[in-house]
Amino acid sequence: MNNEKNASSDVINSSLLIINSFLRHLASERRLSPHTVSNYQRDLKTALRLTGQREWASLTVHDIRSLVATLHRQGKSGKSIARLLSTLRTFYHYLMREGLARDNPAVDVRAPKSGKRLPKALDADQVGQLLDAGSDKGDPLSLRDQAMMELFYACGLRLAELLSLDLDSIDLGSAQLLVTGKGNKTRQLPIGKPALTALRRWLKARTLFVKDNQEKALFLSKNGRRLSPSSVQQRLKRHALERGLGDHLHPHKLRHSFATHLLESSGDLRAVQELLGHADLATTQVYTHLDFQHLAQVYDGAHPRAQRRSKDDEESS
Repeated sequence: MNNEKNASSDVINSSLLIINSFLRHLASERRLSPHTVSNYQRDLKTALRLTGQREWASLTVHDIRSLVATLHRQGKSGKSIARLLSTLRTFYHYLMREGLARDNPAVDVRAPKSGKRLPKALDADQVGQLLDAGSDKGDPLSLRDQAMMELFYACGLRLAELLSLDLDSIDLGSAQLLVTGKGNKTRQLPIGKPALTALRRWLKARTLFVKDNQEKALFLSKNGRRLSPSSVQQRLKRHALERGLGDHLHPHKLRHSFATHLLESSGDLRAVQELLGHADLATTQVYTHLDFQHLAQVYDGAHPRAQRRSKDDEESS
């Protein structure tokens, strides 16, 4: 009995050591963010627990399908299961590279489909209601919050992107913003006049918050430190309530409003994709309420090979 327990403990410890080695690979070689590495760690520990804490190399495609079925019964969304499968595929690719597994049992397993939930956008009047109401307030906290809200909407920033901004991320002269997004990818974004005005006003007030001259964060708390995600979310909800928009305003809704309004006005899907920092056009498609028919029209109207195929079809008919 003790021998069995010891053997089981050895397998678990070995599996955890392999996970830790993989996580170091993600952080050092692939340079993924701590948040992303943490997601990989959580998914792998879930998989280890639900597959009976066996050796990674012993798992088969049937084990992975059983894992998917278990998660589905537990009420996990298709999106969550798909992310875990993606984690496993990446993990096993690493194991094969290191000679710790002979095949990838997750490669052909798919997650069950689930309905896509799209974030709701503010309409243009609601955006004006939010941003115009604060443009005449002059106290330092209001100036800071106004600059943050203007940047969320003007540049379509993610919350993490806004919080990571430093003083040298802003080029006031050329009205540009350098943002580091997912996967440590940087993109250059234009800043509109209202956001630029709000930023200039905040930068003058920022000196009142500085406690340490070495702190380079663009947006500071009253304690002189870089703002936390929860504090930004709370301030946003407060301003939304004060301006009659309810308490459901969050940074992602402003990002989505930016994308929706820009696409409605321009119809330029690729430009919106670039501005949002999406690696995949399909992500932008879902994010901006586009259906496949519209994408097909964009493709047929813009792709040289699509145009030539259409012409050939006409000649053959």
